[in-house]
Amino acid sequence: MVGLSGGKDSFLLLHALHELTRRSPVKFEVAAVTVGLTGMNLEPLREYCDSKNIALEIISQPIIEIIKLRDERSPCSFCANMRRGIISSFASEHNFNKLALGHTIDDAIETFVMNILYTGRAKSFKPVAFMSRTNVIVIRPLVLASENAIIDEVKRLELPIISSPCPFAGHTQRQKVRELIASLRNYIPDINGKILHALMNISQDDCW
Repeated sequence: MVGLSGGKDSFLLLHALHELTRRSPVKFEVAAVTVGLTGMNLEPLREYCDSKNIALEIISQPIIEIIKLRDERSPCSFCANMRRGIISSFASEHNFNKLALGHTIDDAIETFVMNILYTGRAKSFKPVAFMSRTNVIVIRPLVLASENAIIDEVKRLELPIISSPCPFAGHTQRQKVRELIASLRNYIPDINGKILHALMNISQDDCW
């Protein structure tokens, strides 16, 4: 089951996994689930999945309205957690044992830095994680792919990416951290690699 938001990352992931079903010696099936936010144009998703004979389930949820009602301080985190809970429950209820998400190396690095700056914890999401509540294994096959590489591939394949209706885009903590990392890249070109190495080598001996 692929969590399909309609953005470049999840769309490329769905395309790649669908292509892999025709070549992989290990046989598996691919389907997609989308959490439909208010104002989303979902027709490109339906048309693409129909053309590839991929089963698509759309679950409408007023997440944006809930965020505004609650006056959430971290709308991105709230939205991501809520959508992940919805699609993991759906995957479990329909007997999918793997949930594939389109997170990239840039997402992992941003999450790591955000946790350090805003929560005081040196952690990020894992490439593979077990969700005990739903008994679903989350996999992130694109986790070592860069955003620039994905943009290039999406353009080459001419995938029908849809725009997000999120009113908080560009005004979040994640956006600030993204801009911070981009500024540091001027001085540390391999900042992604350095932070990834740190994330993979957190030693208990280094803890105070």
